[in-house]
Amino acid sequence: MSTEPWSANGLLFENCSCQLVCPGHIHFEQLCTHETCQGYWAFSFEDGAVSGESLAGRRVVIAFESPRRMVDGGWKQILFVDDDASEAQRETLESLFFGRIGGPWEILARFVSERLPTRSVAIEMMDSESKKSLSIEGVVDATVEPIRGEQRGEPVRFENIFNQIHSSSQVLAFGTTHYDDGTIRFDNESTHGLWSEFAWNVTAD
Repeated sequence: MSTEPWSANGLLFENCSCQLVCPGHIHFEQLCTHETCQGYWAFSFEDGAVSGESLAGRRVVIAFESPRRMVDGGWKQILFVDDDASEAQRETLESLFFGRIGGPWEILARFVSERLPTRSVAIEMMDSESKKSLSIEGVVDATVEPIRGEQRGEPVRFENIFNQIHSSSQVLAFGTTHYDDGTIRFDNESTHGLWSEFAWNVTAD
């Protein structure tokens, strides 16, 4: 485990097969809607560096499959890294998301029992105030759109909510995803979705 300080920030959005809101998002001990929870997290790095390796501009997707009670472990995951990333950046992102260098992913890594090989692919993301979208040719097409609030021009938010990877202010949304990587497969239609800005920091011991 490296104790060297690092930080990263950017946009994070997600969709899973649960009804709004995913109980596992609140706490991993809560039961998800279905016997298996399937979904993804998408990351667009605005800034960040690990051991001098810049992560600015990088795009990453993690697709997952977990049991209904997520804290029980046994998760299956696959990491996608945009093909513009250098070999050093890909290795750095694997270290980060596999929990090898501390931070929130050190905690989530404890629940993963099967990691499919990392893939380097073209990842397209769109970020607007009213919609986030994700596309990897031949693998995934996904959109996340905010639910309607009383004030139509303002999103509905969670505020002051604890989550390992999201900020404490999160936009509630519905997501639609068609996903098939050859091992994990799912189709979600207007299910749990949300987005936030992420900010991860690790300080030296």
